[in-house]
Amino acid sequence: MAFAPVLHSEWIKIRTLRSMLWALGAIVLATTAFSALAGLDPEGGDFDPLFTAFFGVSFGQVAAVAFGATAVSSEFQNGALRVSLSAVPQRGRWFAAKAVAVGVPALAVGLVTGFVTLTVGRAVLGDKANGITWTESVRGVVGCAVYLALMALFATGLAAVLRSGAATLGILIPFLILVSFVVGDASGGVADFLPDKAGQAVLHQTTEGSLGPWSGLAVTACWTAAALLAGAWSVRRRDA
Repeated sequence: MAFAPVLHSEWIKIRTLRSMLWALGAIVLATTAFSALAGLDPEGGDFDPLFTAFFGVSFGQVAAVAFGATAVSSEFQNGALRVSLSAVPQRGRWFAAKAVAVGVPALAVGLVTGFVTLTVGRAVLGDKANGITWTESVRGVVGCAVYLALMALFATGLAAVLRSGAATLGILIPFLILVSFVVGDASGGVADFLPDKAGQAVLHQTTEGSLGPWSGLAVTACWTAAALLAGAWSVRRRDA
């Protein structure tokens, strides 16, 4: 079967599952809400207006992870994967279509999220947002979208390996929310290369770590690529 009809079938699965649509909506709502709350009580001496405007991404990424994990883990329930693979025997092609069907809407919703979050964040910050330049605004919106899409795809790959949405969320959510804060400065800079901290460098007005805005996203992309390769290997080698 050609790639286009496979992709179309995977997109139908996603848009007809209510939980998938709720997860996409939660990305926008969670990111915007927590960014607005952060703007009401901005930080002191090391205040970064751009990151404050996008602070909610740390919470919106949870919904992105849930979206990617659920899209794959649903295939391992009630023999759904066997049905999918009977229609598309080329397992690599099927998994590639699944990844595209996850990544494209996550990126599109991420762009909407970035624009809405920046707009709300600037409105809440008021005069404190005057230091955000046009270039930084564009970088923040695009970086937000790419980062959220990468997180969704990271979960997609891991869910294909673990074959469980609960296990994927149980690993990724504590990892993304807690590990960077726990490791912190005690890691000697290692925390800068964790997928969340590296990717979120693009949302900072200035970066103090080892990575710049786009090199940080590149590191997150490497984590995502590794997870997707592991997921593709798992789908190709293990029984459905």
